[in-house]
Amino acid sequence: MRFVDEYRDADKARALAAKIAELCEPGRAYKFMEVCGGHTHTIYKHGLEDYLPEAITLVHGPGCPVCVIPMGRVDDAIHIAEQPDVIMTSFGDMMRVPGGRGSFLEAKARGADIRMVYSPLDALKIARSNPDRPVVFMAIGFETTAPSTAMTLRRAAAEGIGNFSVFCNHVTIIPAIKAILDSPDLRLDGFIGPGHVSTVIGCRPYGFIAAEYGKPLVVAGFEPLDILQSIYMLLVQLAQGRAEVENQYARVVPWAGNPTALGVINEVMALRPYFEWRGLGFISHSALRLREAYAGFDAEQAFAVPGGRVADPKACQCGEVLKGVLKPWECKVFGTACTPETPIGTCMVSSEGACAAYYNFGRFSRERVRQATR
Repeated sequence: MRFVDEYRDADKARALAAKIAELCEPGRAYKFMEVCGGHTHTIYKHGLEDYLPEAITLVHGPGCPVCVIPMGRVDDAIHIAEQPDVIMTSFGDMMRVPGGRGSFLEAKARGADIRMVYSPLDALKIARSNPDRPVVFMAIGFETTAPSTAMTLRRAAAEGIGNFSVFCNHVTIIPAIKAILDSPDLRLDGFIGPGHVSTVIGCRPYGFIAAEYGKPLVVAGFEPLDILQSIYMLLVQLAQGRAEVENQYARVVPWAGNPTALGVINEVMALRPYFEWRGLGFISHSALRLREAYAGFDAEQAFAVPGGRVADPKACQCGEVLKGVLKPWECKVFGTACTPETPIGTCMVSSEGACAAYYNFGRFSRERVRQATR
């Protein structure tokens, strides 16, 4: 890719839109899930729904790493942060995620030493500078960010930095997609596959979606033309009676993934038996923990975390949004009690959250739907 403008050409977008319209069967409705929150933001920031026929509906999936963290895990992290002398470090988009006992920012206001970092290496640097204090990194994200956490732990072990640990909340995308497919609440015609995760895991792990469920999936990039082309590719498959995994984002995503990244994840981390996801409940083998060789860097072992479950606020419908059952603006508190400034649920907090995307960019789309249903 030489220039971003190549992928934002309005004439090419209109030409693709015309091809998409030609492929739509009269009287048939199509529902595609964009798994990744980055895709949702592209769709609404650039008004891609305006290019699509009414027969095509796009729904958001559970691909926002901050959004899927349950409130109980936030409370566990705050519990660690409030232990004597602890320095808790976190990415910025976790700072305002609400738990049962408030957010990191509220815990910081109560006196906890919680610091925002841009990478786990920043947290390791803080540990080097504060050898007499335990430093914990709140690790979140799908397979996309797990390699950086694993590499940081490998470096901490090599340097013998004993005051550094990780509270591991890395999750894996494949079990979440399977949970969506097994859900009776939603019927989908295909998936716009996540681009960032696929740079690590590749395209092969999605094969069961086509083979076992008969649904096509196209791994897509994050520019407007990427999204439109992936929708076109999905429609071509459906028109031809095929269900396959295809790679629209071939300029970045290798079919077999990144073996170096996968290798370091496998060295440092292993699958948990089960893990709770916000809105999806407990999903088996859907998250990562540290292996025994790195147990000395495991904050869950160093600190006795409560491990309790916390129910989401009754007014919040993040779970239904993450499963694609509801559009964000259909939530009862969307844009009123729940805004980016006063979030009730995680989907309004994260920069990849569906509710944040709709709030910032989706107002015209929402108004069109309201007018159409009058």
